[in-house]
Amino acid sequence: MFSNSISPKSISGKVLRRHPLLSSTFLCLFLSLIGIQLSFLHLSFAESTFSPINSMPEKYMNQGSKSFYQGAFEKAILDWREAAGLYEKEGNPNKQSEALLLLAQAYQYIGQYNEALKNLNSALGLAKKSKDRSRTASALGSLGNLYITIGPADKAYQYLNDGLGMAREIGDSGLEAAILNNLGNLLTTQQKYSEAIQAYRESMEFAKRSGNKVLVARTLSNSAMAFFQNKSYKESRNFLDQALDQTLSLGHSHEKAYGLINIGLSYYHLRQHLSEEKDLLSLSSKTFKEAATVAENTGDLRSLSYAWGYLGTLSEFEKRYPEALDLTRRAIVTAQQGNAPESLYLWQWQTARLLKKLGENSDALSAYRNTIYTLQSIRHEIATCYGAPRLSFRESVEPIYLEFVDLLLQRAASIQLPEQVAPYLLEARETIELLKAAELRDYFKDECVDAAQYRVARLDIVSQTAVVVYPVVLPDRMELLVSLPTGLKRLSVKVGKETLTKEIRRFRWTLVKRTTREYLPHAQQLYDWLIRPLEPDLKSLVIDTLVFVPDGPLRTIPMTALHDGKEFLIGKYAVAITPGLNLTDPRPVKRDHLRVLSAGLTESVQGFPPLPNVSIELQAIQRLYGGDLLMNRQFLNSRMEKEMREKLFTIVHIASHGEFEGDVQKTFLLTFDGRLTMDQLSQYVGLFKFREPPLELLTLSACETAAGDDRAALGLAGIAIKAGARSALATLWYINDQVSSELVAEFYRQLKDPTISRAIALKRAQLKLLQDPWYQHPGYWSPFLLINNWL
Repeated sequence: MFSNSISPKSISGKVLRRHPLLSSTFLCLFLSLIGIQLSFLHLSFAESTFSPINSMPEKYMNQGSKSFYQGAFEKAILDWREAAGLYEKEGNPNKQSEALLLLAQAYQYIGQYNEALKNLNSALGLAKKSKDRSRTASALGSLGNLYITIGPADKAYQYLNDGLGMAREIGDSGLEAAILNNLGNLLTTQQKYSEAIQAYRESMEFAKRSGNKVLVARTLSNSAMAFFQNKSYKESRNFLDQALDQTLSLGHSHEKAYGLINIGLSYYHLRQHLSEEKDLLSLSSKTFKEAATVAENTGDLRSLSYAWGYLGTLSEFEKRYPEALDLTRRAIVTAQQGNAPESLYLWQWQTARLLKKLGENSDALSAYRNTIYTLQSIRHEIATCYGAPRLSFRESVEPIYLEFVDLLLQRAASIQLPEQVAPYLLEARETIELLKAAELRDYFKDECVDAAQYRVARLDIVSQTAVVVYPVVLPDRMELLVSLPTGLKRLSVKVGKETLTKEIRRFRWTLVKRTTREYLPHAQQLYDWLIRPLEPDLKSLVIDTLVFVPDGPLRTIPMTALHDGKEFLIGKYAVAITPGLNLTDPRPVKRDHLRVLSAGLTESVQGFPPLPNVSIELQAIQRLYGGDLLMNRQFLNSRMEKEMREKLFTIVHIASHGEFEGDVQKTFLLTFDGRLTMDQLSQYVGLFKFREPPLELLTLSACETAAGDDRAALGLAGIAIKAGARSALATLWYINDQVSSELVAEFYRQLKDPTISRAIALKRAQLKLLQDPWYQHPGYWSPFLLINNWL
């Protein structure tokens, strides 16, 4: 038998490279869109009949079920919400809990996870209060299923295991089957395929025992997915054929239509690995057509949109572009009729690509604008499968923005008159800003981006001496979009993404080798690509600061260490980075009344090495600014919260081990009694968001990012946004705490000068270290980054 208790392990970021539309939903449709099958609620609508109406709440329950059956989830939500309210007035907690469970499932289907979570917690509370073990087990299982999608994995395990144990205690085989299926889904996202397949096998046995044909079909499909992910393609085909037979035997319903869409997607992907089996593409097409028939017969516009859209994708793959465009336009109309923006943006994007391939670039630009408009309208609801964030964002969202920017810049390059070029460059910059905000939203999984309600300030007003550089990394070239005090300019560099990424990785790895100069040729090559094209403009203007909005792998390197053959970039300019100007509050720091909270560890804690020079660092800050100090045993999570809640600080300085990972759940700062997560830091520092004076600077002087992981570097770049600080000073990698203490102390000394910016204060501190023969290597001074507001 499958074990009740499983310990979560780390999630690998490995993904498969596939067609963008097909790959983006391959895992999510299998796992995220599959709600828990609650046996006692009879959610297999195709196999059940609706109850006779004996009361108003029952009327709404039945209406909601019919709407859900048709894929009209918003209508189902309205009815089930009404039913839950009426049951509450009647004082019927059992039925109210039932309605809330259904309501949560509908919310989950449309990607409104916070609403789903709220209703599930309410349902669980009611079920526990009335001692209804069946509904309690169902609520626990549903919460586990939701946490598969939103993370963290350990919560999903906890709820699924608790629900499974209770289902077994009460002998509910249908519910046991449902929870085992979802446990298999979680194990699949964790790449524990043999355990996942065992869970699916047990789920299928219980589903057959309880007569749940829909769940049998699901477990067959999910087993096929697990075998596919484990590269067991023959076994995957075998289970997929069984899943198709089982799904075709079901009555028409939304469940059947979505099941067929999943199977059609899987046949397409298997085709790439079983080239000798020539029927897979035609099977994929036939399955999508059958899904369209089912959806039409049930009035399920959401599923119909997916069916038409993926048929268009297959036609695009076969280079039948006019046919693909016709199918895709049908998918768009259907998605609009069904109020399904989560699929609408996919087909608008597909239309844009097809128009571009047909040479209709003006219409393609309009289609991209429509796509991004739709994306912005659902930015909070875009589903992200937990355990595969790269699959979700990098393959289904990021390319849309980059393809649009690429086309805008191509159009700008083809125009001679400057006044006609400007609108395309402005639109390209604004699109990059939208992409940067979307990246941070995807990384932090919360609304910290929206809380930063700042607007782009004109650089000629903010600073006449700063230049902002947006490197746009494209497959065949890199475009530098440059905001000068005189206006926007584009520069094209003949280096593609693959070559650039390799050079960046070599540079990053050689930078930390402090006894060699292996980094130098890479520093010079990157200078030639990133800085030399700008030199004519930089020399003609009085510029003292370069602000980079880095893209992808460029986040993992310090721009200060680029070299022109004679000197480092830091010798010429102060340097800062920002995740986006739309997220920056570009105002100079007010030097009067600065109040500092300093915290840190000198002792070895939780297996991390001691940082003896931290005491020197914090004492230097104390001498310069005074303020409050939390050292070692005083540096507790609870004490940090108390200090920030009760006092006004303009600078928070933390000198302790910190690690930034590609998964924000694994990112932390070390305290004496535990680990300070990004959510906790945001809560503590967020207390200053609506206070005056604001938090001007958050310094993390001993943190490091996972080497070569640009998602981890994205987290570092977004730390000021997450924490609600105007700017942050942090390190890309850990350096000797003696070096850190010297540089940090000099930075704070320079910061007292009211005539210079934060960026220039950091430049002077780095140059002082560079002039020391012991610390000339950039591995010592370059990892310090000034993030966000550079003034």
